[in-house]
Amino acid sequence: MAEIIQKDGTWTFDGDTVRIVPGNDKSVSPLRRTLGEIAVPLGALAGISFESGKKTGRLRLRLRDGADPLLQITAGRLDDAWDPYRLSVEPARTGVAEYFVDEVRRALLLEQVETGPLDDYVLPGPPLPITVGAGDGTVAFDGERIRLEWNWKTEESKQSGGPRTLALDDVRAVEWLPAAGLENGYLRFRVTPEPVRTPPKHDPHAVELWGFRKDPLMALVAAAVAARMPHPYAAGTPKPTPAPGAETHETAGAEGKDGSDRSGGSGGSDDHDVLLRRLRELGELHQAGILTEDEFSTAKQAVLKRM
Repeated sequence: MAEIIQKDGTWTFDGDTVRIVPGNDKSVSPLRRTLGEIAVPLGALAGISFESGKKTGRLRLRLRDGADPLLQITAGRLDDAWDPYRLSVEPARTGVAEYFVDEVRRALLLEQVETGPLDDYVLPGPPLPITVGAGDGTVAFDGERIRLEWNWKTEESKQSGGPRTLALDDVRAVEWLPAAGLENGYLRFRVTPEPVRTPPKHDPHAVELWGFRKDPLMALVAAAVAARMPHPYAAGTPKPTPAPGAETHETAGAEGKDGSDRSGGSGGSDDHDVLLRRLRELGELHQAGILTEDEFSTAKQAVLKRM
């Protein structure tokens, strides 16, 4: 078993599952504390990487597109400090982090885990019930109903209608967009039948977000709702319209810092390049003594067959 313990949290890998437990340090974000322990099965992973740094390094899991409702909702717009799949690593633990990466990569290669998108959520999403207050309102979700209540900062046009309760069956889409610069963010529930779209500050089905510390917690509510709706990649599910200014999840994080493709897409020379990279990785792991001769031969043959 591979394990790395940091102030940020603890990651363990038993060959089948990467288990992430948030740390107790005050620097750990409220989103990660609220989300709690996460168990990521090997089949949900697209890869893992470690970036060393002068002060701290960064260990990062990459999940397959469509595996986690939280990543589907945030679509690459979640800051590093709030991202549950990133771990800050002290320089003294660089060797442990690199060993952790090698163990996960070896398992991915040996199990021949695909990297393409999934049509069903593998991660269950945030636990229920969940209640979050931020911006101009508070949202509660129990698995069947969503309740929106307003505070003293809410615009009168929205507050005058009183609290709103939505049945999950009436929600056709959920959107979360963080505040950026001078533009406010929002959590919005699109209902059926859909009324005329209005700005979030006046929309009774939306909470306006102003860029304060608790704003990302609204993404947990959005993820909890999304986890209980039809998967966006399932057959027959209409593809949702991206929020204005939002990066689509298919392209979020699709290119790594080294310029290599991270999307897990298939087709043509891209597939060939991915397989060549896997062969090089296998050779490096074998030379480093991480893969035995038998493991190297088995994994190599599996890659060559796919070429």
